[in-house]
Amino acid sequence: MVTRTRFDDSECPVARSVDAIGDWWSLLIVRDAFDGSRRFGEFQRSLGVAKNILSARLRTLVAGGVLESVPAADGSSYREYVLTPKGKALFPVIVALRQWGERHFFASGEPHSELVDRRQGHRLRALEVLSADGRRLDPDDTIVHKVSAQ
Repeated sequence: MVTRTRFDDSECPVARSVDAIGDWWSLLIVRDAFDGSRRFGEFQRSLGVAKNILSARLRTLVAGGVLESVPAADGSSYREYVLTPKGKALFPVIVALRQWGERHFFASGEPHSELVDRRQGHRLRALEVLSADGRRLDPDDTIVHKVSAQ
């Protein structure tokens, strides 16, 4: 079996974030949690993933503090998975991936799901990266600055 490269001690926040999430199954689990899935069976039906893979990904997300396993809200013996504050902080990441996918992987007029504002029913405005003073930034407007130990 191939050993997975770890990035949990990398100086790069992107590498550490990818290391924490693990793989695409995990992002889809987080997406489903935002959409209201809470139980193992709900995630399994939505994703069609093998139970052993789902179990492993859920364990990793719980261990990483992205999800929490809690007693079922209905009082049954089941466990449910809920997003922690750390998990909820992934919302802009999921929205960014969704909007990128809508823009680059669907033909004009091709049907797909949409994320809308619950209160007003309108589609979300495209995410933008803004400077501290509110200017819109593109990749050419930024550089990576290494922060040294203090």
